[in-house]
Amino acid sequence: MEGTGTRVRLGTGIGWRSEIADGIEALPGIDWVEVVAENICPGHLPDALQRLRERGTTVVPHGVSLGLGGAELPDPERLKALAERAEALQAPLVTEHIAFVRAGGPQTGTPRMEAGHLLPVPRTWDALHVLCENVRIAQEALPVPLAVENIAALVNWPDEELTEGQFLAELVERTGVRLLIDVANLHTNHVNRGEDPATALDELPLEALAYVHVAGGFERDGVWHDSHGHAVTQPVLDVLAQLCARTAPPGVLLERDENFPAVGELEGELGSIRAVLERHGSQRAVAHG
Repeated sequence: MEGTGTRVRLGTGIGWRSEIADGIEALPGIDWVEVVAENICPGHLPDALQRLRERGTTVVPHGVSLGLGGAELPDPERLKALAERAEALQAPLVTEHIAFVRAGGPQTGTPRMEAGHLLPVPRTWDALHVLCENVRIAQEALPVPLAVENIAALVNWPDEELTEGQFLAELVERTGVRLLIDVANLHTNHVNRGEDPATALDELPLEALAYVHVAGGFERDGVWHDSHGHAVTQPVLDVLAQLCARTAPPGVLLERDENFPAVGELEGELGSIRAVLERHGSQRAVAHG
């Protein structure tokens, strides 16, 4: 397993979705794409995705079904499938979520239930212990480094013992796993859970940062909905700026999962992201000049 000190430079990318595949090919300056691992078959990659690979675009598989935060050990078949996709894409790393996605089953005496959603892990020492063990198992089964993503939530679990930053820092310290930081999720947790993104960023081990997600959402009745179906808002870009003030992220990726706009709008959002990166890159150059 590679240590957190080795960071793959990815650049600026976008989440690959079949609905906008042609538009992604036409977008200028796309260094890499991220594809939902469960949506592709290693032996039958979509033609548009294969063309991107042939022209040198890096492709990173992003898993959504391991359930690393659950009480059960990771499913060996799911790990095998994720490993196969990493190898088929010649990916430099793979990513998953700090979440649980299912419950029940034979050992519980209740039917297995799939949440169909990424559910937050309690920030407790017990939950951290379980998560670390599951992450270690996943790391051993995968042919490339693993990075795990913070998720958005509506409410806090009762009796939590760690902040988001502390929880992630402990996870990295114990496992050496890399981090995929979603700044939209940090904003979501700011609105819905009263958590300061700056505090989380101050507590994170940013040397473990693999890349960053940026996505849109909307607020309704005081609740932020991480929709991935709306334009990126200024508050989310502000969190990205706070992160960039602390470190130069190896990669930044725009996510969009529905309500796909015209390609020109996606290009504009990518331009706003690049502007944040360039502004803070220039400030760092001056500071170290």
